[in-house]
Amino acid sequence: MSKGEAIVRFDAVSFEYSATKPILEEVSFSIRKGAKLTLMGQNGAGKSTIFNLLTGVFKPEEGSINIVKGTTVATARQVIAREQMELTVREYFESQFKEKMYDIDPRIDAVLEAVNLNVKHVHEKIIKSFSGGQQARLLLASALIQDPDLLLLDEPTNNLDTAGIEHLTKFLIDYKKTVLVISHDAAFLNAFTEGVLYLDIFTRKIEQYVGNYTDVVRDISVRIERENMKNAMLAKEIQAKKEKANQFAYKGGQMRLVAKRMREKAEELEEDIVDVRKEDKTIRPFTIPAQHDTIGEIINITSFTVLKNHKVTERKAAISLKKNQHLLLRGPNGIGKSTLLESIANGTAKGSVIGKNVRVGYYRQDFSTLDFNDTAYESLKKAMASSGLRPNEERIRSTASTFLITSDIINTKVGSLSEGQKGLVAFATLVLMEPGLLILDEPTNHINFRHLPIIAKALSTFAGAMIVVSHVPEFVHQIRIDEVLDLDK
Repeated sequence: MSKGEAIVRFDAVSFEYSATKPILEEVSFSIRKGAKLTLMGQNGAGKSTIFNLLTGVFKPEEGSINIVKGTTVATARQVIAREQMELTVREYFESQFKEKMYDIDPRIDAVLEAVNLNVKHVHEKIIKSFSGGQQARLLLASALIQDPDLLLLDEPTNNLDTAGIEHLTKFLIDYKKTVLVISHDAAFLNAFTEGVLYLDIFTRKIEQYVGNYTDVVRDISVRIERENMKNAMLAKEIQAKKEKANQFAYKGGQMRLVAKRMREKAEELEEDIVDVRKEDKTIRPFTIPAQHDTIGEIINITSFTVLKNHKVTERKAAISLKKNQHLLLRGPNGIGKSTLLESIANGTAKGSVIGKNVRVGYYRQDFSTLDFNDTAYESLKKAMASSGLRPNEERIRSTASTFLITSDIINTKVGSLSEGQKGLVAFATLVLMEPGLLILDEPTNHINFRHLPIIAKALSTFAGAMIVVSHVPEFVHQIRIDEVLDLDK
């Protein structure tokens, strides 16, 4: 098959999770061989569902999905499944193949080099011993080892440091096969994609655009503006015709016929009013209230450990955070940022002391502070109870609606939500918890780009002590940072 021919075709595909949750309605689009495309859409629109339809995990209720015979498809998912965390690297890569691979070790070495993951005795290491950034590289490598004709990447830059993103970008520019990627990282997408499939959460259809991510976001905005202007002009004309029709009808006689024709004309114009493409909803502005009864020093960090050149090293620090002081934790993937944050949050960090009775709000990369068997409502209720406040139905529901946790989502189990929706539930729990110390590990992961300025503003104005890790410079620039601790220096 020559470059440019369709490798995948969706014809009038419909899919729903349940009678109350339709995801796709008569969706049609095609992907050409060698294309590098972005799949865009609001959190929870169903982007990962499209990946599952492409890999055959889900089957369409109606319509057909035609993939050229012999085409291999592989996905680099957002997160490594919990049941795979105890596997060795070799076992993890073996699980990507249906049949036993006898030359697996050299293949593993080749793909780990491609994703820039350099770890000693890597084949025997347990997956859960890797940092979030290293796990992101393993996810990518698990797809690359299959050498697929169609590579599906689900938020591949999450947890990657600058060097990791640069390495991945170069790899994708040079990749000769077809790529479909879900990501909210505009600079990353602009570097290699040439078109966008936009999944509209309201119409449940795919819109196909040519151009990079920024071009498409601009084109959509221009189109909405144009449609709104056209509708405003039509509405004015319709109103004028109806008013005249009423005047003529009142006069009686022949004028009634004129009035009838005018009403018919107004009805014709009403049919011309276009359905304006609804913009992605953004979360409402919010604040994370700080614990009010903290006094003096909230946390003191005198030392920490890092992993450098495969060795654990202890380093000295002199960090003291009081109310309204924000610390940025910096360093490359694998140095130990998440390990340090976790040990501070659970009180096991040797060189860190948290003040007495300080409530810690912890946002983890993998959302494991949430119980995946709880509904979103139960998670919010527990968070409010942890603040010492009696759970208040009205406050829980109004906080939920701020984060687009609507009536159809609030009673869904956390484990069944999209990664982006889990992130919004995690932020809502922090609001209800009212922490004295806020610890955030990659808070932009999986979150729709439209929400990020609102989240940045809430973090910037947080009045308690805060420690944040983020590899997204434009997000960090929007937050007030008072101190920086670079683990690599």
